Amino acid sequence: MTPRGYREEELVSNRSSLLIHGGTEDERRSWAQEAARNFDVELVEVRQAADLPGALKQPNGVVFLPDVAKLGRDAQFVILRCLQMQEERPKVVVGLSGGADAALSRGTLREDLHYRLHQAQVDLQKDGLRDLLKQRWARQAEQLAVKAAAAKAAEEKARAAADARRPGTVTRILPKRKTVVAASRKAAPRNAAR
Repeated sequence: MTPRGYREEELVSNRSSLLIHGGTEDERRSWAQEAARNFDVELVEVRQAADLPGALKQPNGVVFLPDVAKLGRDAQFVILRCLQMQEERPKVVVGLSGGADAALSRGTLREDLHYRLHQAQVDLQKDGLRDLLKQRWARQAEQLAVKAAAAKAAEEKARAAADARRPGTVTRILPKRKTVVAASRKAAPRNAAR
């Protein structure tokens, strides 16, 4: 069977909204945080249906719904309308605690929302994916730590330079030392013509 839709690596870095299911809520959140870092934006997390319309009105960014089944079918309709009608919208990461098929059969996931996102799904229960993600996140955490340390060092250097230039600061300048020339000097002949 050939895979359908986007691959996980594509979904984390493109603007497509998606359904992420399986795994733990922390794993789904970590995935959404990685997507937000790719766009250099803050992650907006929505846990209550009342907060959803405001979050979806922003023209860009990443909105994360930890478990869409807990928001209810009316909130899922709001998400669906946003995906269908709103041309400039944030990347919406729709989380679901269990499998998508199980949620469909229980009626906790709208069929039309599932259909809208069927090409863009990440199943954290897929063999090897969770381990792959944990390794990727560990590498990214190391890279972020190195960048943070470099930024801190640059900030401290800039602060020290600013302190040195601040008025009222005494800067001590030592006199230059004279250099000794070891070559012997011959007297220059005087100009005979006066």
